[in-house]
Amino acid sequence: MAPQSRPLLPAVLLTRPEAQGARFAVALREALGPVRLVTSPLMVPEFLSPPIALRPEALIFTSETGVEGFRRLAAPGLAGVGRAWCVGNRTARAARAAGLDAQSAEGDAEALIAAIVAAGERGPLLHLRGAESRGEVAPRLAAQGLVVVEAVVYDQRPQPLLPEALALLAGGAPVLAPLFSPRTARLLGLELARAGVAPQLWVAAMSPAVAEAAGALFPARLRVAARPDAEALLDAVKALLDAEADA
Repeated sequence: MAPQSRPLLPAVLLTRPEAQGARFAVALREALGPVRLVTSPLMVPEFLSPPIALRPEALIFTSETGVEGFRRLAAPGLAGVGRAWCVGNRTARAARAAGLDAQSAEGDAEALIAAIVAAGERGPLLHLRGAESRGEVAPRLAAQGLVVVEAVVYDQRPQPLLPEALALLAGGAPVLAPLFSPRTARLLGLELARAGVAPQLWVAAMSPAVAEAAGALFPARLRVAARPDAEALLDAVKALLDAEADA
């Protein structure tokens, strides 16, 4: 009997901002081999220059893009700041590359808040974040008696799906979409509604919150990452594909 052929795996749609999406694409190709990748970022960062009214003892970052916003700031009050608290390892690596002594909470906003409190920080601390930020890091730290100020150093501007992505989604075949944030899931839903297409989506979600937002996409298959980081999301992608290959 001739061996059964391997099922045709779905194409992968990457909707992350360009820099992070390119890096995840490399990881996907290394892990999966020859799989079709279509890249169509749904957001592009616009960097801002807010006034910084204090000289903090340390910085707080909840994204790599926040670190890039710090690099672009020309605020005299930040010139001598040497320490940073970061939500995860990749953000911490970016902060170290920017010349900071960075500590990683190796998790999410909950872990970050717990690490800062456990370290006995009193402040002032400065959270450099995006216009849309989850976790309420600064208010929750302030509620525990720390002096914390926020500054919005970037905004993620929505942009439409590219024609290649729309053609893929309208093609009738399953499409695997790794989703990194609830906002990305919502933007994808808006784009699908605008285009009038209802694709067969397989969603790998970064967290339960992302999975909840992705529910409006009515995914045919859904897998939630074990941890809120890119490595765990890649594992979720592989799990979806392995399940199909074994079917």
